[in-house]
Amino acid sequence: MIEKAPEIITLKALCAELKIDAKEAGESLRDAVRDPKKYPELVKSHKPRAPRQWLKGSPGEKEARGLLAIA
Repeated sequence: MIEKAPEIITLKALCAELKIDAKEAGESLRDAVRDPKKYPELVKSHKPRAPRQWLKGSPGEKEARGLLAIA
């Protein structure tokens, strides 16, 4: 039985889907990472100098989607 690789969603793909500017989204995510009480999953998934990406359906992706939808 072959296991399917987990789907990854990038910031660029998320921005295209939500029709928002990637630069502004990046700024919002940077601000959110500084608030671990409000956005704990984004803080956990954040790795400095790494592309912003999440496993599809993960708590981190849901938090990012929620943040960017209101931004």
